Amino acid sequence: MITNNIVCMKWGDKYDATYVNILAAMVKRNITIPYRFICFTDNAHGIDEHIDVFPIPDFPEPAPEYKKCEAWRKLLLFQNPLHDIEGTILFLDLDVVILDTIDCFFTFSNKMAIIENWSQPNRLIGQASAFCFQMGQYEHLLQTYLKNPDKTAATYRTEQVYITRALGKTGFDFFPKEWCKSFKFHCMPGGILNSFMAPTAIPEGAKIIVFHGNPNPPEAIQGIWGKKVPWFKKFYKTVKPTPWLAEHWRI
Repeated sequence: MITNNIVCMKWGDKYDATYVNILAAMVKRNITIPYRFICFTDNAHGIDEHIDVFPIPDFPEPAPEYKKCEAWRKLLLFQNPLHDIEGTILFLDLDVVILDTIDCFFTFSNKMAIIENWSQPNRLIGQASAFCFQMGQYEHLLQTYLKNPDKTAATYRTEQVYITRALGKTGFDFFPKEWCKSFKFHCMPGGILNSFMAPTAIPEGAKIIVFHGNPNPPEAIQGIWGKKVPWFKKFYKTVKPTPWLAEHWRI
């Protein structure tokens, strides 16, 4: 039984199977240990046949007034048992770009390990585009949520705040800061410079570039923001073509 698991989730129509297949290809190029690639999805059409596909279990979403984000169902990964998965799970969002070997994510800590949220440092808040844990270790996070989804969502607002705040300061570790970088915070020049300068190349030591909000990887490669913005925001909510991303975000 392979005990190193890369897991992603695809639901709805925001991302198609291309994202799953490209993520799997990036993993393959940047890992040296035996592993299993798994996708939980509500639509397996187009996903490569070499990827293990499981249906997303039923999940009670918070009521609309408490639902700031769509990612609460990531908590399903704490279900125990979870199909036939054993060992360590490294969860990755579909819109990350993998640049370098990720073997180290599996051995970094024997606790939950997660990115520290760049926009809210030193506040015990994770960024759940990448997190790693032992299968079955945190079942209580799901069970507590299931008892009262609305209360949990109202208290914590997002699943990533819930995970780290519920575990507490000694209950998890943050990945080293250089491993996971934000495209918007660490690659784009920022402010009005976004209108004139292309995003810089790979930050030193980065293994994963995380995309959150707009743009996503294929949009950034083309130089498209991906969402209409008011005219007075177009000077900084814009991105120049970023061809170096295409060297990594590909089959």
